[in-house]
Amino acid sequence: MSEVKYLTEFYHLPEFKGLEGYKKNGGYVQLAKALKMQPQAIIDEVKASGLRGRGGAGFPTGMKWGFLPKNDEPRYLLCNADEGEPGTFKDRMMMEKAPHQLVEGMIISAFAINCKKSYIYVRGEYDDSINALEAAIQEAYKAGYLGKNILGSGFDHDMDVYRGAGAYICGEETGMISSLEGLKGQPKLKPPFPAVQGYLKKPTIVNNVETLAAVKYIMRDGAAGYRKYGTEKSAGSKLFSLSGNVNKPGNYEVPLGYPLKDMINGLGGGIKNGRKLKAVIPGGSSAPVLTAEEALNANLDYENLAAAGTMLGSGAIIVIDDSKCMVECLANLTHFYHHESCGQCTPCREGTGWADKIVHSILSGKGRLQDIELLVKVADNMKGRTICALSDAAALPIISFVTKFRDEFEYFVREGKSKVKGTAYKGHAYAATASH
Repeated sequence: MSEVKYLTEFYHLPEFKGLEGYKKNGGYVQLAKALKMQPQAIIDEVKASGLRGRGGAGFPTGMKWGFLPKNDEPRYLLCNADEGEPGTFKDRMMMEKAPHQLVEGMIISAFAINCKKSYIYVRGEYDDSINALEAAIQEAYKAGYLGKNILGSGFDHDMDVYRGAGAYICGEETGMISSLEGLKGQPKLKPPFPAVQGYLKKPTIVNNVETLAAVKYIMRDGAAGYRKYGTEKSAGSKLFSLSGNVNKPGNYEVPLGYPLKDMINGLGGGIKNGRKLKAVIPGGSSAPVLTAEEALNANLDYENLAAAGTMLGSGAIIVIDDSKCMVECLANLTHFYHHESCGQCTPCREGTGWADKIVHSILSGKGRLQDIELLVKVADNMKGRTICALSDAAALPIISFVTKFRDEFEYFVREGKSKVKGTAYKGHAYAATASH
């Protein structure tokens, strides 16, 4: 298997960003086709395609659409472009290189679910993405792809961009809805699920950038054509953000089921400076870490990574070489999750703080051997006890790091220095928490 250019086929063309260049390469043809179909036929095709949410959860897209109540109540489509997971930067590339691809996918999706209004909720720091989307939406309005009576179909649809304010928690769909409503960006209890009662208490569908962009290609190729990539349960291609200690970091589109070792050693050009692979975080910072041996035997699909005790998540592959101290790496993550907890739920608010303190106590040479067990106990108590999954997202890396690299934590406690570097901790290890 090799890299594919499915969603990314024309990303190398600067003109693909603008309306004319996009239309020259097949843009808005599928919208015209979709508007002549029955909305339910589009939903059925998306269901049959096996498309799963590309934002992290991997929930079947067509099934999610099917949860909408069968009534004439106004409903909303929200594009989750609040890409805040450390290591993830694929959505940014998609918005900057192909904003019309997302806009077209959203209009088709909106028609399928009978939605008259959509929002793209973009991470606040993504100035270039926001500018590209705003320009594309204006072009779409002028060309008659947005607004009243789109392409003479009788279907009306309006779309807006909403800039987030830099809160990772707003990447969680109900936290994003709260923010969009002008409330504090905190998740809401489910049920009711957004499809039943979401934005402004109306039925709401929340999908990721990559998910919505893929809808256009399902319209073009049909479910069978889309399924020519991927596995039976993990259909299609997927964009992966490869970062860390590799020679060629970047975004790569591959069929789901692609070997992780080929991503690292092939597309990624191998480990930098001739070092050895030590560990891989395969799906963004919330995914449990894999050892080198586990990583080299894993495939990039939902089922294979779940069987390996981790998850595909957002598709952010963070490669760690043998020069890195796992205690310092974990300190990056605990600091991030402590900083980003919204504070609504006690196990997360207090647990992320305690975990951060314990790891930094070990780093500073003040740790005790029992602190390692305490760290795992704190993480265990954070799992499954909160409104959203941020607490679990913080706990799972802690447990996997300590379980798989316990010797490094014990050495740091006993010797007051890193087993790998042979030196005491000299600074903060927070730089790696920043997403690209």
